Amino acid sequence: MKNFLKKTGWVDILVSVIFAVIGIFMIINPDSALEILSYILGGIFILIGIVKLIDYFASKGKYDFYNYDLVFGVIAIVIGIVTIFCSGLIESMFRIIIGLWIIYSGLMRLSLSLKLHAAKVNTWGVSLAFSIIMIIGGICMIFQSGALITLAGIIMLIYSVMDLVENIIFVKYVDKLL
Repeated sequence: MKNFLKKTGWVDILVSVIFAVIGIFMIINPDSALEILSYILGGIFILIGIVKLIDYFASKGKYDFYNYDLVFGVIAIVIGIVTIFCSGLIESMFRIIIGLWIIYSGLMRLSLSLKLHAAKVNTWGVSLAFSIIMIIGGICMIFQSGALITLAGIIMLIYSVMDLVENIIFVKYVDKLL
């Protein structure tokens, strides 16, 4: 059991390192990362579409009125092609939507901080500072190309480092856990 847990821990450490490398790549080169991601996602959609089309034509003659594999297959292939060729547009849409949401949240917090100030709450300044940072961050998200991918890379890197440390501790002390 101990050997199994150690092997599992080492596999988790390897996965954490891979996540860290991907996160660093996303931070350093967000445009290439987005392009690669769009190719992968587009390819997956196209493969799903092809499988659905094969399933549809393989079941030909069964008269299943609720078999929509042909429609799902064609839609999945179209989504795959759009994902591959319009990755910049898709990234821009997500970036704008997320940026607007962050600005909205910042404005709501700004309103709250002003209410806290009116209520003479001492911590209203912290709330005000956070709301201004959120508004600026939302504006940067909208106008900064690759910001979403860079942010995802930062989150992946932070996650992988925390997971790596936790897994190293686990492997080191697995004997004491049993």
